[in-house]
Amino acid sequence: MADNISQDLKSGAMFYHRYPRPGKLEIQPTKPLGNQRDLALAYSPGVAAPCEAIAADPSEAGNLTSRQNLVAVISNGTAVLGLGDIGPLASKPVMEGKAVLFKKFSGIDVFDIEVAEKEVDRLVEVIAALEPTFGGINLEDIKAPECFEVEERLKARMGIPVFHDDQHGTAIIVAAAVTNALELAGKRIEDVKIVTSGAGAAALACLNLLVSLGARPDNIWVTDIEGVVYEGREKLMDRWKSVYAQKTDARNLADVITDADIFLGLSAGGVLKPALLEKMAPRPLILALANPYPEIMPEEAEAARPDAMICTGRSDYPNQVNNVLCFPYIFRGALDVGATTINEAMKAAAVKAIAGLAREAPSEVVARAYGGEAHPFGRKSLIPSPFDPRLILRIAPAVARAAMDSGVATRPLADLEAYADSLTRFVFRSGFIMKPIFSQARENPKRVIYAEGEDERVLRAVQVIVEEGIAKPILIGRPAVVETRIKRFGLSMEIGRHFDLVNPEDDPRYRDYVATYVEAAGRKGITPDAAKTLVRTNSTIIGALAVRRGDADALICGLEGRFQSRLKHIKDIIGFAPGTHEMAALSLVITSKGAFFLSDTHVQFNPDAEAIADMTIACASHVRRFGLEPKIALVSHSDFGSTDTPTAIKMRKALECIQERAPDLEVDGEMQADAALSSIIRERVYPGSRLKGEANVLIMPNLDAANVAFQFTKMLADSIPVGPILIGPAKPAHILTPSVTARGIVNLTAIAVVEAQAAETQPTLI
Repeated sequence: MADNISQDLKSGAMFYHRYPRPGKLEIQPTKPLGNQRDLALAYSPGVAAPCEAIAADPSEAGNLTSRQNLVAVISNGTAVLGLGDIGPLASKPVMEGKAVLFKKFSGIDVFDIEVAEKEVDRLVEVIAALEPTFGGINLEDIKAPECFEVEERLKARMGIPVFHDDQHGTAIIVAAAVTNALELAGKRIEDVKIVTSGAGAAALACLNLLVSLGARPDNIWVTDIEGVVYEGREKLMDRWKSVYAQKTDARNLADVITDADIFLGLSAGGVLKPALLEKMAPRPLILALANPYPEIMPEEAEAARPDAMICTGRSDYPNQVNNVLCFPYIFRGALDVGATTINEAMKAAAVKAIAGLAREAPSEVVARAYGGEAHPFGRKSLIPSPFDPRLILRIAPAVARAAMDSGVATRPLADLEAYADSLTRFVFRSGFIMKPIFSQARENPKRVIYAEGEDERVLRAVQVIVEEGIAKPILIGRPAVVETRIKRFGLSMEIGRHFDLVNPEDDPRYRDYVATYVEAAGRKGITPDAAKTLVRTNSTIIGALAVRRGDADALICGLEGRFQSRLKHIKDIIGFAPGTHEMAALSLVITSKGAFFLSDTHVQFNPDAEAIADMTIACASHVRRFGLEPKIALVSHSDFGSTDTPTAIKMRKALECIQERAPDLEVDGEMQADAALSSIIRERVYPGSRLKGEANVLIMPNLDAANVAFQFTKMLADSIPVGPILIGPAKPAHILTPSVTARGIVNLTAIAVVEAQAAETQPTLI
């Protein structure tokens, strides 16, 4: 797999894992440890009380320790991604990555455990001995056929869920895709012919689950590197594979593909040739899941069989079979009812929930996140998006119910509906809030011009932007300088091939740009002579003129110089959006507790009530682009009339303006920040608030409050800042801050592209 990624991506991954501290995980206390009494409660002598309670009743461990929310991700490193047997130590970054996904998507804590043991008996003993520590075991990257034996024996011995995600996670998503594809094709699972390429852990688990759902073994034909699995074959056979041995003279994939309804590929790129597709049954399902190169590329498959439904393991095509669709939520449901195992009923419930979600009308949230173009159920939408917020709300309750109905739940839930409601706390706390923005940007990349095209951070960001396909970059810079720095930083992009370049010292459009500048700013103190100088020397002006003239769709500037001077150029040249009287800055901070937007962090020093209403309504539309429903708090030092200072009165008047102009917005104030972020505190202060739950948009009374809050949160909450997002220009334009990283530039670029896409559907703004 390492040979299939660019040198820059390798370098970036190394930097990501090394800085600012090694690895991707840390352990944090969940209880206060601020004084001697806290220490006495947490450790000696107070800790004796819960120890005695657990000794008397082991089930109390779920109430008194973190065990019931703690999973072990365990590997011996014998089958790591596409890297093979690289050993347990080298597998640790992958296991840490899996741990991060558990935490981000479903709030489950994880210890990753890498075991230096290949012998099955000893590996089983090591893992089984860990049962007192964990509420569940996720086996990862253990090679077949040993993985079958290890899981089988652990499930028999342990009283907690043991789940080999490489097998069952893939199988569950595949089964959901098969369920929906057969519905669209008008076929029954007991009638279809299934042909596989690959007979490893994932492939066999897929077949086993499909059989449990009604597929007939005599309709299943398995091929691997040695050809067809047939009765009497001895090479590369084991008892799990032998279940699917057919009595046949067929010896290769071409011999068995005729009239197949389903092709399941978990093998290697390119093994399914277009000519073989022509032999398949009408309306076939092609599951080409080899990564990064599928058994057949979707465009090749569509050309050969326009009636085919196609799934891959890649994120750049529809119907991605991605294990993250299920494993966090399956464990969430299993842990929350104290399940002793993850059985076939629970897996079948997950299949049904995933397939059912794909058949639902597209979520309004997902549709907004994709620019209103979320695909309804059909050939291009057999399975849900990996970041559909409803996944946890559908899968975890379905798994929990199945665990209770099948008798493996030790802590049954009294109210499943209330449980499902409680799971909303995980929605949009994943830290993956930018993913819908990136996905939409890739759909229709726009031309983004970068004023500081010679800066290292811009160059590194553009390398990522090119590889991700989220924009068509245009850099402002001197060719010799840009080329020298590309080589110095070890980047692989080329001028003219991967990005365009505007040379401020020699551009054929110079005279036209000067004329446009005089036209735009001639009544704002810009003389023709001044324009001639500035269009040669000021890259922000050049970029803004490119956007105004239509030579670029969006501007990114501001790495050097003052924010306000850059803002003036944008106002003078690009101008204001219709109905806008002043611009504002919306900043996003992604924290461990969720994503929060703050405004106005950079532009308006002391906006009046009308200006606050304007920015609040504008901010709400921007927040919706992230797939979030804005829940807005007008923040003050005053709590619902507790004081009558000028800023408190201003925020009250702003609320009146907002309610008159946008009555459907969920907004309230004035309120203190703790009331905005805690419904419990808010209920004590003012039980009748129309804001429910915690706010995700905080509108501040002035620039000082907003900027200080943003900077504090950015530094002390260990959060990821995105922005500032400039609201109000006629065309997308954003001003970076000097502290921005290359990652921050990439994020803001994706936002600018999505804005530019939206602008295409609107009339010309300037």
